Amino acid sequence: MSGRLTEHLETELKLDVEPGFAVPDLGGLVNGQTVTEPEVRYLVANYFDTSDLRLAAAPVTLRRRTGGPDEGWHLKLPVGAGTRRELQAPLGDDPTAVPPQLASLVATWAEGRPLQVVAVLETRRTVRNLIAPDGTVLAEVADDLVTGRLPSLGDTPADPVSWREIEVELVSGGPEILAAARSRLVAAGARPSSSASKLGRLLGTSP
Repeated sequence: MSGRLTEHLETELKLDVEPGFAVPDLGGLVNGQTVTEPEVRYLVANYFDTSDLRLAAAPVTLRRRTGGPDEGWHLKLPVGAGTRRELQAPLGDDPTAVPPQLASLVATWAEGRPLQVVAVLETRRTVRNLIAPDGTVLAEVADDLVTGRLPSLGDTPADPVSWREIEVELVSGGPEILAAARSRLVAAGARPSSSASKLGRLLGTSP
């Protein structure tokens, strides 16, 4: 059975970091703001697209992800720089069956072609929340160790690709918290992300 869709706007900052990067103290980015202790999550995401990657070219991403508090089906549609419209549906019982509501939303790009798994991403995510003086969450900082795999070519297993990145996603805060986080992380050695999404980065490594 298909569940009800939920929707929100996702605004985030993405930064690339080296494997040995030390996350700086992220307290006091704005007046009175604190940071929580790190929490580790393990995420596995299967990305769906047509065989010729018509969604990725849009750029649109459709995935089924397990692990973490928002596990389920996620469809992300571009809105503007750093902001995407995200729709979510429950996991369902069949990991290969795209929820009909989401399939209909990507039909324009798919043009009748079947949707299939085009990539698998496994992420060890370390989360820290940036907290306002009144206790509300301003932003979530995710320190991601990512391993991505593309489908095998014939009998040859595809080599995995690994990298580390930092994502800062707004929750109730404004652009000033993103700007402050960016400044502190860049000062510690982070750099602007080489891709707008994990899938885009993985696809960019394929021959």
